Amino acid sequence: MKMWETFRSVAEFDSFELDGTKRRLKKVASIDDLRRLAKRRLPAGVFDYIDGGAEDERTLGTNSSDFAKLEFNPRILRDVSDLDTSTEIFGVPASMPIVLSPTGFTRIAHSEGELAVTRSAGRAGIPWSLSTMGTRSIEECAAANPNGEKWFQIYTWKDRGLVQELVARAKDAGYGAVWLTVDTAVLGRRERDVRRGMTLPPKLGPQTLIDGALHPAWTWDFLNGGPITFANIVGRHAEDGSTAITLADHVAKQFDQALSWDDIEWLRSIWDGPIVLKGIQTVADAKQAVAMGVEGLGLSNHGGRQLDDAPTPVSLIEPVRNEIGDQATIICDGGIRRGSDIVKAIALGADAVSLGRPYFLALGAAGEAGVDWLLDFYRTGLERTMALTGCRSLAEIDRDLVAWKR
Repeated sequence: MKMWETFRSVAEFDSFELDGTKRRLKKVASIDDLRRLAKRRLPAGVFDYIDGGAEDERTLGTNSSDFAKLEFNPRILRDVSDLDTSTEIFGVPASMPIVLSPTGFTRIAHSEGELAVTRSAGRAGIPWSLSTMGTRSIEECAAANPNGEKWFQIYTWKDRGLVQELVARAKDAGYGAVWLTVDTAVLGRRERDVRRGMTLPPKLGPQTLIDGALHPAWTWDFLNGGPITFANIVGRHAEDGSTAITLADHVAKQFDQALSWDDIEWLRSIWDGPIVLKGIQTVADAKQAVAMGVEGLGLSNHGGRQLDDAPTPVSLIEPVRNEIGDQATIICDGGIRRGSDIVKAIALGADAVSLGRPYFLALGAAGEAGVDWLLDFYRTGLERTMALTGCRSLAEIDRDLVAWKR
């Protein structure tokens, strides 16, 4: 009898979760777990396109691992019962200092693609960005997240008339800022894609059919989701994604290798909102951008997908801030895997961080619910780190909070 009473006092059985997505997410504790789930659920070529980097992928790794070179100097016995993670980015309120970066061909992870991500960002109260190479249109995304802050990302194509048209559409649809990506004069050598023969959209060759059979949920979603194209230029361009192409071929044919500082003035002539240069990798270029009146600096190496052994974004924050002062908004783009990374970036002088690969993997792992989980993970991690270091608001996160390890 006593044994039974003891058993009853400690026994607790979870009710069975009928929703498969929720059931999978209950077992996820970190972004690494999300990554493993995405790897199981996505065909190998799709996963490697999202997960991979340039050449030997050293920069891909150091983007995240460089955050571990910083240690905290926590302050104790502070009242942290009321934490405030809110901020403003270009004068627009945000619930936390996170911007969702633009990702191309997002629908290869899930048929809802950008619509799922922008809805999730809207609920979270943070800015979301649409890529020129997006698979949902400017207008579709605006309708899906009518009250949220949205940014548009530009690759400067050779067809400047088309770029001007896209920027005008973004302005009309209420997008508040533009990214100009400046680190893709040519495409980095992404050797996972080379090995897979990866095309966009994926070709249904023998290997893809086999891979699809091993990933039936993704295959069903892919086949029922409709054709995947560059949604904003369908029918306007020979390279609109309606036929299978390699990304390297697309970049070589359509991106303008003559892009220069003079083009900042051109962009300013067609856009009167904030401009963020995405791909700043030196203090000298940050200084030049500020001299030209650019409002935002995206410290970025394209997620380690362009130039291997490029400097990591976190390593650039402090020297750039020391050089430019308060003349521009600094966004650390890349390597953010926990809320503690956000606190470290803010302490070094960043105004916000941005991330793309983590939400792309979350979308592949669990659709829109996966993106919701991810943003909640960042929020709770940010709050927990602030509480444990004695910071009640972002304004209290200062340079003394972190030190580079010897």
